[in-house]
Amino acid sequence: MIMNSMGHSRPWRIESHAKINWSLRILGKRADGYHDLETLFQQITLHDVLTIERAGTLSMTCSAPDVPTDDTNLVMRAARALGAPPVSIVLEKRIPAGGGLGGGSSNAAATLRAIDTLFEMHNSADHLRALAAEIGSDVPFFLLGGTAYATGRGEVLTPLPSVAPVPLVLVLPRERVSTAEAFARITRYSKPIGVEEYRRMIDNDLLDHAASLTNDFEEAIFGVHPHLRAYKERLLRAGAAWAGMTGSGSTIVGAFRSQSVRDAALAQFGDVRAVSAETM
Repeated sequence: MIMNSMGHSRPWRIESHAKINWSLRILGKRADGYHDLETLFQQITLHDVLTIERAGTLSMTCSAPDVPTDDTNLVMRAARALGAPPVSIVLEKRIPAGGGLGGGSSNAAATLRAIDTLFEMHNSADHLRALAAEIGSDVPFFLLGGTAYATGRGEVLTPLPSVAPVPLVLVLPRERVSTAEAFARITRYSKPIGVEEYRRMIDNDLLDHAASLTNDFEEAIFGVHPHLRAYKERLLRAGAAWAGMTGSGSTIVGAFRSQSVRDAALAQFGDVRAVSAETM
């Protein structure tokens, strides 16, 4: 979402939303070294904020000191890929880095969309998607948003009816799980469910199909970090209709049927950082 567009001489503020994976199945390893996935992406209300302003040179700063601001950051890679005019980009981080919530990929997509729109570059949607896929596997989803079925590395997308709004609790442990480490620990592959089955689940209340919403990373990661499994179990005991790890972790998500039950559950997590959010 682009807010406060006030002309090309003033800053623009852009919301950059996180995602969760309702389901994530690893189908096999590809010849190019990547893995084929099947996942159900969901955009949520938790978001970072980017402020973009004309400047003499392309530069970036970030409120989180552990987030790099050089060309290893996906924001800078997105700006350069688009051939951005010289701008300063200030990133206010609210999405924890490395937690499986897609913050870096979302930041990159927001940068692509904002610079293209604000500088009237008129890139086609196909071109922006191609750039997004080159930057990172999850980046194309964030150009789309909402609820989407994804295959390939996660970049082949089919929009689905929105699963919104569902109250969520996000448990945010300090531990970070590297995606490469998570893939290295995978010992077995799954069969795909298929887009039409996910569509049927959504049409018939997705939370009624919690048993089918699984994440193949959980078994491997919970073996190394058993307290993550404990957070999932606590969410379920607190009334979550579904709970699971998002991405390759370490964030554990609980989905609730009402805000009141969600808020009561959130209050039980005083020993670890936890925040509320909604699907969108």
